[in-house]
Amino acid sequence: MLLSLYLQKRQFPLYPVKSPLPPNLKLQSKSGQIRPLTLPQDLYDPLIDYKSNIDSHTLPLKCSKPAAYVTTHSLYLSCNPNPLTPPPMAPIDPHSFTDSSHPLATHISLSLYFDFSSSTILASALLSLSSPHSGPISLDARSLSISAVLNPQTLSPLPFSLSSTTDPVKGQSLTVSLSNLSQFLIVFSTSPSSSALQWLSPPQTFGKTFPFVYTQCQAIHARSIFPCQDTPAARIRYSARLNVPRQLAAVMAARHVDRRPPASGEAVMACDDAIWCGEGRVVEEFVMEQSIPPYLFAFAVGEIGSREVGPRTRVYAEAAGEVLDAASREFAGTDEMIRVGERLFGAYEWERFDLLVLPPSFPYGGMENPRMVFLTPTVIKGDASGGQVVAHELAHSWTGNLITNKTNDHFWLNEGFTTYAERRIVEAVQGEDIAALNIGIGWRGLVEEMERFKDNMEFTKLKTNQEGVDPDDVYSQVPYEKGFQFLWRIERQIGRPAFDEFLKKYIATFKFQSIDTDMFLNFLKANVPGIENEIDLELWTEGTGIPSDAMEPVSNIYAKIVSLANEFKLGRMPREDEVADWRGQEWELYLENLPKSVEASQLSALDACYRLAESKDYEVKVAFLQLAISSGCRDHHSEVERTLKEVGRMKYLRPLYTALVQGSGKEEEKIFAKRIFLEARDCYHPIAQGVVESILSKHL
Repeated sequence: MLLSLYLQKRQFPLYPVKSPLPPNLKLQSKSGQIRPLTLPQDLYDPLIDYKSNIDSHTLPLKCSKPAAYVTTHSLYLSCNPNPLTPPPMAPIDPHSFTDSSHPLATHISLSLYFDFSSSTILASALLSLSSPHSGPISLDARSLSISAVLNPQTLSPLPFSLSSTTDPVKGQSLTVSLSNLSQFLIVFSTSPSSSALQWLSPPQTFGKTFPFVYTQCQAIHARSIFPCQDTPAARIRYSARLNVPRQLAAVMAARHVDRRPPASGEAVMACDDAIWCGEGRVVEEFVMEQSIPPYLFAFAVGEIGSREVGPRTRVYAEAAGEVLDAASREFAGTDEMIRVGERLFGAYEWERFDLLVLPPSFPYGGMENPRMVFLTPTVIKGDASGGQVVAHELAHSWTGNLITNKTNDHFWLNEGFTTYAERRIVEAVQGEDIAALNIGIGWRGLVEEMERFKDNMEFTKLKTNQEGVDPDDVYSQVPYEKGFQFLWRIERQIGRPAFDEFLKKYIATFKFQSIDTDMFLNFLKANVPGIENEIDLELWTEGTGIPSDAMEPVSNIYAKIVSLANEFKLGRMPREDEVADWRGQEWELYLENLPKSVEASQLSALDACYRLAESKDYEVKVAFLQLAISSGCRDHHSEVERTLKEVGRMKYLRPLYTALVQGSGKEEEKIFAKRIFLEARDCYHPIAQGVVESILSKHL
């Protein structure tokens, strides 16, 4: 059969040589890994007897001295001097090796054996294509050990190559050669350095008794758990068997099928049956029946308990400690938000909306994994205001999960739409004033991002060019808040009723698809005729900075808080009666509107009165500590250190570490920051570790 690793116009295929091979020819290679072979001259003549040695249905080799290549048990000949050099790629995503000329996988079946002692997963993945394919197919991989690639029907090895160099952003390219196959099996294992996984030892958990592991695959980290076409353009369904210690529980962003003893044969070569069926193990089985982008693949394993808080929602968290009870109270109003979302945006398509509160090291506020949102415990504030983060992740159920940005260049399609949808849900559930506070806080964040990217304005655009750029390094509020402002501008132009109808039609038209900015703009212009004459769509999507027709919110409470912040600049502290009913959001907005150059004595006086540095609300605490660092007030360094060591949310790490090391004359602060990171590093998720390392390397 024709097995080709090089199919540019199909002129240089690899031809398998039929057995028997000459007895003095030694084939030595890792299972399936293909490598060049130098043949002695006396072996060339019998090997290039085309009629007897080359499969009869293939074309004859049309060169006098073909090159030879070897796998574990097979020899191949080719007229191409280097068929392992891939043809020029036609990438569909700047962050992926996925080639547009290759078919996309439609389903992946995973067998995962969790080895907590080595912080690794022994695994196999059966990838299914929509139809049989002959030729190469490229996958993304990072920090994976590939043992074999096999034909799942015959278990015979398939030729594959793993790029010898590692791209600093994309990782490695795994290229598999198929011959009229619609499925192939990859046997592999993860590394302790997997960028998607954080393995927590028992002392790092709430219960202090059992280990814990969880995933964070956005933006491009699914490839460090299993080889895949790790681009949001490639939507997949999957099934998974998770083999874990019996005293632990596994949860996934998928439908739970069963918890049962392991069965012989179901490891599918991930490990030996004796290991898979070992004493004290249990299998948790899950299926995801709707197509999702790979970054929404998610699981957690640990001592996990749950509480029912609504007909479609359970809250999960570590069973030990008070987190589970506190989370159940904080998120008790979730079902009302789901009903509001359905009224605004159409049917909820994912059946369940469960919530998993992770350990404090989780690097984001929330992650919109379908059926089971992952949350940081810092959103539990005791006053139900943490539900606003839940509203954002819920909104992703329509914008982001149902309709997905095709690549990270169009990330605003996920986050701008979701920020708009979140604020509509919050407005309906908590009122217009609270929604206005959200918009105001977002506006301040957007203005600050313009300063952050003043030397690289590319990343103040909605439609960006991220070729060669790690999306984690340029993650910002721009796609969220500028994207929100763009949609809010359209709403103001055509009116809310018309925009609501447009949104419902948009979601219904593109659900379970991945789209780009041009597709959205074409849909907008087709459904709102003449909109391009009223709003400069190109300026909004491809221009830098904040367009002049963006706007701050208009509300009495927003205006009052901004006014009080301006008065503080003149030396007046807010009176107790003026802030008596303030919660975290009001204080956050107030602090965000204070100048970074405020006097240290003024900040100390403010904190003495209102104890902001010790606030239980991390949004308030971090906003205050950031001001304290910027003002040169070292009275709060102990609280800065405590905060950086007890949470791993990047929303807090990034501004605090940046404030410590940015600027001249801060040698003491830089030494302080470096020491904290060395002591706290192992408690951060790998994504957060990379972000902090990038900040420190830039300024130290």
